[in-house]
Amino acid sequence: MLFFNKGNKSSKLEKKQSLKTVIMTAFTASALLFSTMSASAAGSFKLTTVYHVYHNQQYIGTVSDKEIVKKIVEEKEDKFKESMADLDLKFGSDIEYIKEQVFHSTANNNETVKKLESAIQLQAEASSIIIDGQPVVFLKNKETAEDVINQLKLTYVTQEQLNEVEARKAAPETELPPLAENETRILDVTVSKDVSFDTKKVTPDKIMSAEEAVTLLQNGTTEEKKYIVQEGDVLGTIANNHGLKLIDFLALNPELTEDTVVNIGQEVNVTASKPYLEVIVNKEVNQKEAIPYANETVNDESMPKGETKVKQEGKNGERSVNYQISTQNGTTISSEVTSEVVIAQPVNHIVVKGTKIIPSRGSGNLAWPTSGGYVSSQQGQRWGKSHKGIDIARPSNLTIKAADNGKVVSAGWDGGYGNKIIIDHQNGIRTVYAHLSSIDVSVGQSVSQGSAIGVMGSTGNSTGVHLHFEVYKDGALQNPLGYLK
Repeated sequence: MLFFNKGNKSSKLEKKQSLKTVIMTAFTASALLFSTMSASAAGSFKLTTVYHVYHNQQYIGTVSDKEIVKKIVEEKEDKFKESMADLDLKFGSDIEYIKEQVFHSTANNNETVKKLESAIQLQAEASSIIIDGQPVVFLKNKETAEDVINQLKLTYVTQEQLNEVEARKAAPETELPPLAENETRILDVTVSKDVSFDTKKVTPDKIMSAEEAVTLLQNGTTEEKKYIVQEGDVLGTIANNHGLKLIDFLALNPELTEDTVVNIGQEVNVTASKPYLEVIVNKEVNQKEAIPYANETVNDESMPKGETKVKQEGKNGERSVNYQISTQNGTTISSEVTSEVVIAQPVNHIVVKGTKIIPSRGSGNLAWPTSGGYVSSQQGQRWGKSHKGIDIARPSNLTIKAADNGKVVSAGWDGGYGNKIIIDHQNGIRTVYAHLSSIDVSVGQSVSQGSAIGVMGSTGNSTGVHLHFEVYKDGALQNPLGYLK
């Protein structure tokens, strides 16, 4: 559909007046010329009509017939309408003609047609989605534009849920029933910014499909933000994790080079997508939740220290909770408990702990058996055979101490162990102390944790002064490092 403005603006009037002045001047000159000619000579002259063509107030050229211009416009319009039959197409052109009669034609049809073909522009009636007052996308009609916003919402809710929300809005006085167990009810679905629709004329290439428009609104634009360098970060991983090529990342951070080593806690610039629109979903959710039981310890003076027993097994309680939750593009931004019903109270887990100190009974926590020193050999395979304990060397002094309260059950020479002491801690644990240079306790003696029992040496199969230390639990060999505190 072509539209021709009548041109009531002052600029148009001035152009027309200017051209009319030129034409009138030409006619005056012609009249004077005729007055000086004989009647027979004058009769041999004929006036020719030409049309000066203006497009959007700009002079294009002169043609001998208006139909030449009209044909070009119609052909171009028909061509676009064939390829874009579903759009309401218009030419965004204001074509005007000024007629003039001249003695000699000044028309240049071919040149004018070429200029006009490149100047006229096809436009379509489109529906724009306006976000906070700015047009962001253009669709073929308002129905498609409204469907884009609907499709955006359907990314986070179902069509059924959206229909329920719209139905409740149509009948706001309807009272909602209580939520069923583990039920979720959508209360409202909105978008994060003010959205409106408007009709505008745009070139067809600006009109998007509904799918393209949804993607654009979701992806939005990119904005610069700060990133704090974490442990293990290097420039390449930071760039890759934010969808950037290294060269683009360095452009955002001109103070960095490819060889720069970043430090933990350092701030760098990265980019992040900022959606044009985010979908806000308000919902209420019912959940059955466990109420964790509490752990309770009861001291018992009649029970040896180090012993415990369960008096009451713990059991979680249960409650039914209603939450009101708001999400933005699927991320929870607020959550509030609106009601709660306790279905079952939790039952405490009660442990009885012995506090009675018995000199010959250990607590189970083994103390380091030397005055300092370090582990010179670990438990495990060594020199082709099993090394049952750990070796401790270079203490601050050579005193060997009982690792816990207990009773000495062995004290004397034992072959490759040299001078050896075994202490039964009366709680299933036994400790062994070997290669001593001397023994200061005897069998049947009760010892307390930290008391001196002998002196470090190198007796038996030993390569130097050290303590060989073993731990057994209920007769099974243990790794001492798992018991020493």
